[in-house]
Amino acid sequence: MLADIESGVELTRDLIGRDHLSQRVMTAMREVPREAFVPENMRHAAFRDGALPVGHGQTISQPYIVALMTDLLELGQDSSVLEIGTGTGYQAAILSRLARQVYSIERIPALAQAARQRLLEMGYDNVETRCGDGYQGWPEKAPFDGIIVTAAAPFIPPALLNQLKPGGRMVIPIGMPYSHQQLKLVTRDENGEIGTRSLIGVAFVPLVDAD
Repeated sequence: MLADIESGVELTRDLIGRDHLSQRVMTAMREVPREAFVPENMRHAAFRDGALPVGHGQTISQPYIVALMTDLLELGQDSSVLEIGTGTGYQAAILSRLARQVYSIERIPALAQAARQRLLEMGYDNVETRCGDGYQGWPEKAPFDGIIVTAAAPFIPPALLNQLKPGGRMVIPIGMPYSHQQLKLVTRDENGEIGTRSLIGVAFVPLVDAD
């Protein structure tokens, strides 16, 4: 899996603006057991570099995308990070190895409950989850050093921009469901100015509001 991630970086280096991912991210990818976050009947494919279905019309992203999006956040050990789209909890588990506190929102109750239980049982105790509308973020816990969105939105949700700290970074796929999407890096500088950069084409499930 790690070799596939490194190959993905090499192939996209000119687009993503880096020729390697941080050692902290690669260590987290190695140490978090991906097979524990996929359905039992898919565990034989857990380490393939592709997305896998996890039920309820949702997927777990391919390892390269998980690693890249995580790396782009440039989290420090004292960072607070918001994830939109908990899914099975895999991305949250990766983030938990890199940040002080992870907050993760999932709109599908069954997935949210299962992920919460799984993360607790596996000892990822710096992850707090809730079921809710990802478009609205988690204002009570804001602002965040990093925000990662693991479903594609047609636009950058204003509430998420408002919850990003000065100096913070957001990684989000923007575009139509399953096609014509671009992974974007959004930054807020110390003066509050927003910058965006398009990186690579991606294919994510859509970000749907709680209604």
